[in-house]
Amino acid sequence: MLDRFNPCEGRVTVPTREINEGIMDNYAYAAPSSVAETVALLADHASAGRQTQILAGGTDVLVQMRAPGHTPRTIVDIKALAETNRFEISAAGIYIGSAVPSAVINENAQLQEILPGLLEAADLIGSTQIQGRATICGNLCNASPAGDSIPAMIAAGAVCEIATHSGSRDLPVEEFVVGVGRNALAAGEFLLGLKLPMPASNTKDAYLRFTPRTEMDIAVAGVGVSLTVEGKQCVNARVAIGAVAPTARLVPAAAQALIGTELDAQALQMAGEACKAAASPISDKRGTVEYRKKVVAVLCRRAVAIAQQRVQGG
Repeated sequence: MLDRFNPCEGRVTVPTREINEGIMDNYAYAAPSSVAETVALLADHASAGRQTQILAGGTDVLVQMRAPGHTPRTIVDIKALAETNRFEISAAGIYIGSAVPSAVINENAQLQEILPGLLEAADLIGSTQIQGRATICGNLCNASPAGDSIPAMIAAGAVCEIATHSGSRDLPVEEFVVGVGRNALAAGEFLLGLKLPMPASNTKDAYLRFTPRTEMDIAVAGVGVSLTVEGKQCVNARVAIGAVAPTARLVPAAAQALIGTELDAQALQMAGEACKAAASPISDKRGTVEYRKKVVAVLCRRAVAIAQQRVQGG
């Protein structure tokens, strides 16, 4: 039997055979009412050797459930938790809960002004219909090397707030993904949301990716950039690359190539070369190692130029 929960009607139970003709046999469903209950449920299942999977947006979870080799587990629905639906923008910073849909942040005028690069990345995840439920936190937790939002999060200095048995812990996004399809969540933990610093007026970001198709494709390479410029000089920078390594990576050498310069052609060239050196892609039908390295350098130069133009009000 599978528990199905409707917040207006309460919990009801339906035979799994009613759900896609048995494809969900041995799956279970839980909708905890608090963070503490969620953590306890995850920990209990882990100790019993029972797999769990968090449902926040669900746009990937439902597809994965039909994939070959996807083993039965308990689906833990966190969409109704107040903490995961928190979305705040203030002078102290920005908070995006793990169940906040991409459409909500993409349509926020204030966020469009202060973090255009992050929203550029979020707007690349699925179609408009998908974005009505998909979340950037889900994109992060999936830990795909080609996750578009991840380099943009890293560039923006995002930090994960993770619910634990003792409260919560913070972890920079660049440390959250530890391998292909693997993240840093321990047993009994789940992602509550993202904390981002409020950018100064002279700080802007940008995200660019390259794909063989113009729409609905995954990146061959991607670059997120955030710049702080005083006068004509770059005084701070963060550069991150995606789809060219097992995980998205912060590239400090690229940032150092930009800081202290007027972001001239030589600085951009050096930053691009740093991204190229930091990349460790694979060759596949979508691009060779050499091609991906070349593309990531080009994207870095272009993203820096866009971020610089935004600081200047262009």
